[in-house]
Order: sequence, then C-alpha cells, then structure tokens
Amino acid sequence: MKKIISLSIFAALSSVIYFSCNKEVHGRTDNLPALNPASQDLNAGSWKTVLLASPDAIAVAAPPATNTPAYIGDLNEIKGYQENLSDDAINNIRYWGAGGVLRWNEIIREMVAKHNLPPYQNEDGTYPAPNSVNPFNYPQFPFSNPPFAARAFAYISAAQYDALVACWYYKKLYNQPAPYTVDASVNAMNGKNDLPSYPSEAAVLAGVTSEITKLMFPTEVANIQQKVEDEELAAIQSGTATRTDINAGEALGRQIAALFTARAKTDHAGTAGGNPDIWSAFVTNTTARGETPWFSLETPKRPPMLPLYGNVLPFLFDSITVTKIRPGYPYSTKSGEFEEQNKAAYVQIKNPTREQERIVQFWADGAGTYTPTGHWNAIAAEDFIKQDYSEVLWARNMALLNMGQMDAAIVCWNTKYFYFNPRPTQMMPEIKTLTGIPNFPSYISGHSTFSEAASTILDHIIPANAAKYEALSAEAAKSRFIAGIHTQMDCDSGMVAGKRVGNYAVLRAEHDGAE
Repeated sequence: MKKIISLSIFAALSSVIYFSCNKEVHGRTDNLPALNPASQDLNAGSWKTVLLASPDAIAVAAPPATNTPAYIGDLNEIKGYQENLSDDAINNIRYWGAGGVLRWNEIIREMVAKHNLPPYQNEDGTYPAPNSVNPFNYPQFPFSNPPFAARAFAYISAAQYDALVACWYYKKLYNQPAPYTVDASVNAMNGKNDLPSYPSEAAVLAGVTSEITKLMFPTEVANIQQKVEDEELAAIQSGTATRTDINAGEALGRQIAALFTARAKTDHAGTAGGNPDIWSAFVTNTTARGETPWFSLETPKRPPMLPLYGNVLPFLFDSITVTKIRPGYPYSTKSGEFEEQNKAAYVQIKNPTREQERIVQFWADGAGTYTPTGHWNAIAAEDFIKQDYSEVLWARNMALLNMGQMDAAIVCWNTKYFYFNPRPTQMMPEIKTLTGIPNFPSYISGHSTFSEAASTILDHIIPANAAKYEALSAEAAKSRFIAGIHTQMDCDSGMVAGKRVGNYAVLRAEHDGAE
C-alpha cells in the first residue's frame, strides 16, 4: 500500500521533479487523405544509405508472375476481404493510407511520452534505475528522457530510411504492378499510382520499425505487434499489396533492422549512466580547475542524468568531431561576467509577462511529453504532410532530422559534463523557476542545441519555411532563459552547437542523391 501511495504522489509531482510541463501530448493526426505523392521517387533505390552497404545487400527473391496460381490466390484474398469490410477495417485503411512513416512517427511519440517519467526515490533516499534486462520491474525500462528519446527517434528513422531505399530498389528491379492494376475488380481504396507493389513498402516499414522499437521499448512488444498487423492488413484490404508483397517486405525490413540493432547495442549508450565513482570524479575535476561544480537541487539528490551520453557514437560524424563541435569554456564561475549572467536570469524571472509564460509552457517538453526531439518531429510532420512526399522521401527527411537531433544530444551532453557548470538556481537560490529544474549541468542549453539543429535541417528541407523554423528555434532557446533555468550564455552557446550539428545533416542531404 505504501508503494502505491508513493507512486500516486510521484505522478502528481512529476512535472515539478523534472521539467514541469502542462502542454498536451498530441499524437495522431486524424482524418487525413491518402498519401498522394507529387513524385513516387522511382530512382530512390540509388540514394545513399546510412548503414546498409548497398540497396541490394540483402537479397529479395523475384515475385511470382501475375498469371500464376499463387498470385491469383493472393488476388482472391484481397477480393474476399473487400466483399465485406467492416467500419473498423475501413477506418484502419484510411488511417494507414495517410502514410506509414507519419503514422509510426506518431506512435513512437506517444510511446516516448508514456515512458518519459523519472523514477520515484526509494525509502532510503536512493533512486532505482530502469534495467533493460528486466524491463517490467519498477521503474520500467526505458525512462525516455531527452537523450534517450533523441536516440530512439534517430535509430527508428534511419532504419526506416535504409529499408525503404532497399524496398524502392527492388520495386524498380521487379516492376510488379499493384493488384488493382492487374485485376480491375480490385478496389484501389487509397487511390491508384504507378508505384510497383513488390515488396510492400507498408510491410517494410512495419518490419523494420517493429524490431527497432522492441529494442527501445521492450514493454510495448504486444502493442507494436498489433500495429504491425494493422498496417499490413490495411495494405492488403486496400488493394495496395498482395500477401506475397507483404511477406517479402516484412522480411526485408526485419533484416535491415538487425544492422541497426547491432549498432545500438555497441554505441556506448548502455553505459551512459555512469556510476558513483564517475559522478564524484566530475565534482573533483571541476573543483580542481578552481570552478564551482554543478550539483542536483532535488531532495534527495538525484544521480545526474546520463553523464556519459556524450560518448555515444553519433550518426553524422565521428566521436572526435564531437569535441571539435563542443563550444569553448563558459565564463568562470568566479568571474564578474558569470555573476552578471545569473543576475540577468533573476531579473527576468521576477516579472514574466503572460506571453513569456506561454512560451515557457509551450516549449517545456517535460515529464509525460515526447521531449524536445518529439516536439520538433511534430512540427516537421505537420509541414511534411503539406509537401506531398513519397514514403521514401518522408523517411529520408525524418532520418536527417532525427540523426541530427541525436547527434545534437551527444554534443550537448558532452559539453554539459565536460564543463559541469552550475545552474542559475544553484548560484542564486532566490531564483524561482517557471518550470522544474533539470537534473544535469547548465552549460549548454539542451533545448537551444536541439532546436537550432532541427531548424537548420528543416530550413534546408523546406526553404520556404526557413523564417518560421528560425523563429521557433530562437523562441525555444529563449524559453529556457525566461524560465530561469539557464543563463543567456547557455542558450547562445547551445544554438551555436546546434547549428554546427545541423550543418552536418545538411551536408549529407546535399550528397545523398535525393536532391
């Protein structure tokens, strides 16, 4: 009974413990029309992949000819379904028809938000840690904090992209027409196009996404499998794909996922939490430099969030580049400049306007939300819908955004724990923030780094929206200063680091063959 009471208290206070945010989590975008790309990008099978050595590195056998008994049996399955579709089946067809990359991105955002809860303390004042080996134990694995979430989005998006490039390669190679093209009695419920159906892009996405998601969110396996079945059934019932198209696509997706899961298991994220000796060394080393070290302001003190995350292997550049991108030293904690930075934060926090409070809450992205990375995914998805992208171009653009977000998190966390700088609230306890106080060092601002990286990438993808993205990034950075949890120096340097990371994604975009 005591544990139940403790957990209920935690649920009520989680917004104070972590980032404090009352912004609703928005997941699905309902009532969208079927995906109707301006171009099917039929040459996407030649685009540059992330981990896959070449688009044909994983063999996919030729499909059966359309006049064989096997294919005719597949057509009959579709027609049998279409004879008597329920309202639920029709709604499922419409839902997935809006695009698999979009729908899986929404699903992952919802999972991130669901698992974005820091654990409540034990009775002895220590904190339990999520364990991937026993993911159902309290606290459940994962705690999808901002770095974890950025990594999950990146692996899923990059794997989807590689899988769809391979899918498009085989589509063009075999040029198998869609079922509704072969048999006019098959109803094309999500519209007709000239995209070959084998292997099925829906099944490729289902296979690759489910495998990566099971690794990142192991307690969601049953939920994930249901989504896989829903997407694949929608593809068959809509007349878009045959059972053979589905089987080949799912197998291809799962094999490509294996490349990414192998990388994920060796990218150093598993040791990012450190241990008490490492935590103490940060304090010792900072003090030895003559600086004031950061410490947790929670009661009891919570271990620092992922202090070794800065050692995780990036996607867009190597680990040496992380240190080159890292901003230079902040003002000394003993200097007059540093004192002025903190005083400015105090002056700002005393009389916030209603508009400033709105900005703070809009960008808080704290416990129970899909984090800053998910926030930028939502912004991007809303705009991508209007661009009429193909599935493969959707995947490519999401991969650029999310690899950039993950690498921004790596650079940011590397910087935070290299300098181990205290927050304004530590230096001036009279500062009462408009949100909770994040449990990691102050310099540089995570929101500023994430947001400027995202803005830089999205500027390149949709140049017409560049002014909007730049304004959003500036507002996100400003929100952390307004809230009283960062100095202006933290925010400015975070934006510099984010821009550097984003430029690497833009460089990749310019040479990946999609433009």
